[in-house]
Amino acid sequence: MSGGIDSTVSAMLLLEQGYEVVGVTFRTYDSIKESCLAREKGCCSVESIMEAKHNAERMGFEHHIVDFRDTFRQCVIQNFIDEYMSGRTPNPCVLCNSHIKWGELLRVADELNCTYVATGHYAQIRERNGHLYLANAVDEKKDQTYFLWMLTEENLRRTIFPLGGLTKPEVREIARAHGYEALAEKSESQEICFVTDNDYRSFLRENVPDYDTRVVPGDYVDKDGKILGRHQGYANYTIGQRKGLGIALGQPAYVTHIDAATNRVTLGTNDDLLTTHLNASHMRVRDMEYVRAHPHVQARIRYRSKPVDAILQTPPLEEGNGVGSLSFEEPVWGVTPGQSVVLYQDGLVIGGGIIIS
Repeated sequence: MSGGIDSTVSAMLLLEQGYEVVGVTFRTYDSIKESCLAREKGCCSVESIMEAKHNAERMGFEHHIVDFRDTFRQCVIQNFIDEYMSGRTPNPCVLCNSHIKWGELLRVADELNCTYVATGHYAQIRERNGHLYLANAVDEKKDQTYFLWMLTEENLRRTIFPLGGLTKPEVREIARAHGYEALAEKSESQEICFVTDNDYRSFLRENVPDYDTRVVPGDYVDKDGKILGRHQGYANYTIGQRKGLGIALGQPAYVTHIDAATNRVTLGTNDDLLTTHLNASHMRVRDMEYVRAHPHVQARIRYRSKPVDAILQTPPLEEGNGVGSLSFEEPVWGVTPGQSVVLYQDGLVIGGGIIIS
């Protein structure tokens, strides 16, 4: 329970369905920045934790606060730092879901003698050929399967998604009907929970001891290696970035490549960001035999991006650790190392990986 509307309504629905509910809110990163508290944003703020506890007490079930801060820092935050410092753009929610919410939290569920873990994610679970899969939520605008692709079949066997068949307006109406009017009207945060001011550059500077000696001005170059000007340090840029480059070339320029080793940032045109191919590491595919026989998939290269028809040319040989190759039937824009590519078939998440090139 985060203290927000989705996890709270999930608890309401589970109670109505006859489940014995135990609420758990975990501390992952405590921020005392005034900007976070003033705007009531960041799922890990003290206020949110207390609101979750209050909502559980109001509904009449026990609630626990568990401290995952050390594990969260070692797993999620350190990866976030390492990826940016390597010139890639990480997606911390993917790791948090697999390692914290369905890793550490399942351990807590066992300690509390709970059979299932339920969350307020907008996703569903479906069966195909004897295997369980994540499936798209009814509300396409809220679908969160992209962030959940690392969940294993074992995870799904112990998971309930109460909101998967509902739309966000329906969820708000349920909250109102139960007397939670303020919660129904509460705005949602789209920020990374531990980057409370939404400025990852400041976060890196505060958390990387030698940041100012590693992230220093370097060369902007074109795709042929010609020097175009100077940038303010490779970690300050992301693939596809156009604004804030501090350089005038007479035409729109975009970041197309980041090389942390040489501190060079490559600039190009919009078309230079189009590609029909990518490679991904940590690739895992559910029911490998079926996918090898049916390699046509739809691939999503970032959250909210439209799934694109593709062919999984090289399925991984080793589940969870292999490198997979994907070819798109039409060019896609802005493939970004460090982000996830998530594979779908008929609305089912059949696999995914971390983009490396």
